Amino acid sequence: MTTVAAYAAPAAKAPLERTTIERREVGEFDVLIDIKFAGICHSDIHQAQEGWGEAIFPMVPGHEIAGIVSEVGSGVTKHKVGDRVGVGCLVDSCRECENCRAGLEQHCTGGGVGTYNAIGKDGEPTYGGYSEKVVVDENFVLRIPDGLSLDVAAPLLCAGITTYSPLKHWGAGPGKKVAVIGLGGLGHMGVKIAHALGAEVTVLSQSLRKKDDGLKLGADHYYATSDPKTFEELAGTFDLILSTVSAPLDFGAYLSLLKTGGALVNVGAPEEPIALNLFSLIGGNKTLAGSMIGGIAETQEMLDFCAGHGFGAEIELIKADQINEAYERVLSSDVRYRFVIDTATI
Repeated sequence: MTTVAAYAAPAAKAPLERTTIERREVGEFDVLIDIKFAGICHSDIHQAQEGWGEAIFPMVPGHEIAGIVSEVGSGVTKHKVGDRVGVGCLVDSCRECENCRAGLEQHCTGGGVGTYNAIGKDGEPTYGGYSEKVVVDENFVLRIPDGLSLDVAAPLLCAGITTYSPLKHWGAGPGKKVAVIGLGGLGHMGVKIAHALGAEVTVLSQSLRKKDDGLKLGADHYYATSDPKTFEELAGTFDLILSTVSAPLDFGAYLSLLKTGGALVNVGAPEEPIALNLFSLIGGNKTLAGSMIGGIAETQEMLDFCAGHGFGAEIELIKADQINEAYERVLSSDVRYRFVIDTATI
């Protein structure tokens, strides 16, 4: 075992504090990564505060990891020392179920293993990217293309794939009208990716406060959902709506903005249940769907796509001792648009 520095939540809702954790020795098919940057995802906060249910403490969050390979096991063929790599939301899966065989490791039915707040196959808790180093099986390590700097690439490992996967699956592209609800950590990536795919993109936000940013990021239109006229004007407009917010919404109102046969896909994960009148779906043959990250192959596809189009995330780089402040600012929607920790400061 190797001892490394990290920032951990010692208990639910407790401030994160500097500590040390143990990383396993590098096995035959393992990759040791010197973490350079780690993004702060809203889901880190949900889990550290037990908003999604009972969690494992102490918890080292972080599933948006970018770094450099410093050691590889004797059987590793996919990565070498010095490679620029990333780790997302998964560090293992059963690799045998139907979903794993289809490249849908995120839906593993045999026991997927999260990057943190999970129990690995060795029976030990997993610890995430708010740390100096991590050891990961080579099959769950992504290659970061040379065209992306590591700091702006880190958030792509969650925010990027979380929006890329449903946009691809539901056919965002030329001739399609796509709306993105929320312009935050997920939403700003949804706008960038939908624009790069060739869709006509509209941002639906509570106010027009971020309108200039939205247009610069690639949106063609920007509307305030606090204005009732927005729902009247845009009724029946969109082929696809991507909801990226973690607050409960009036889904019936948003479903009214879809064309016949359109889809509203939710990637945000509110802690509270929602109510829905099913006539909102039946009328117009509409779809309300969910999407959760993507498999390893699709995540690599997303990284290559973003590099090919010359963009990563919009970030605010912070030191490790600013993590707790950053959590408060995320909850206040005071970040443009993803906090990234410089792990050299841990």
